[in-house]
Amino acid sequence: MRPVIGVIPLYDDEKDSYWMLPGYMKVLQLCNALPVMLPLSTDHSELDQLFAMCDGILLTGGHDVGPEVYGEAPKETCGVICKARDEMEIYLLRKAMNADLPVLGICRGIQLMNAALGGNLYQDLPTESESMIDHHMTAPYDRTAHTVKVLPDTLLADMIGSGIHEVNSYHHQAVKNLSPLAEVMAVSKDGLAEAISVKEQKFMMGVQWHPEFSYESNPDSKKIVQAFIDACNINKQHKETK
Repeated sequence: MRPVIGVIPLYDDEKDSYWMLPGYMKVLQLCNALPVMLPLSTDHSELDQLFAMCDGILLTGGHDVGPEVYGEAPKETCGVICKARDEMEIYLLRKAMNADLPVLGICRGIQLMNAALGGNLYQDLPTESESMIDHHMTAPYDRTAHTVKVLPDTLLADMIGSGIHEVNSYHHQAVKNLSPLAEVMAVSKDGLAEAISVKEQKFMMGVQWHPEFSYESNPDSKKIVQAFIDACNINKQHKETK
């Protein structure tokens, strides 16, 4: 039986509809997992039942994280937020921490993780941080936008090796002050945190780039997702033996 991965839905405000980029689902399937897109819900009883069926949670990209999550007022440069997503993901993240359930955050996912655990964010990198690096590339998104330095003795280094790695990049918000519960695993040349992990958790990490776009062209992307699924398999086996 493949591990079941709860995938946070993307939400289209104009059409009032859920949607999903196929890359999220395809890379999980390629890594021998069974992805399930969750409904957008803030009902804790529903989320508890959904959580119980999952062997791991994937925090997807999408809306800007609401600044109120980290105690700030939104600036004019802050993009569209989705309060229901913020509430849903924070609730599931805290449940995952209590259960030591594997979580992988992508783009918005790393930002939500940091903000929910006591850090804060750049609401808009172009206006708040000077950098010559292109953090908001144009299509196609399966190519390299810039490099990151993976730090030694980190979970990410165990997956893809420490040192310089190529990544894609498509975001305008980012980790500013790091959560006291997290550690940095990779940085870009301008010093931006590009990957973090949550301390005291077996597998809870986020990357600022997009493996769902580059898993076919960049071996690192598939290795990261495969490591996530391997952790989910271990968690699943542990639950089944209880």
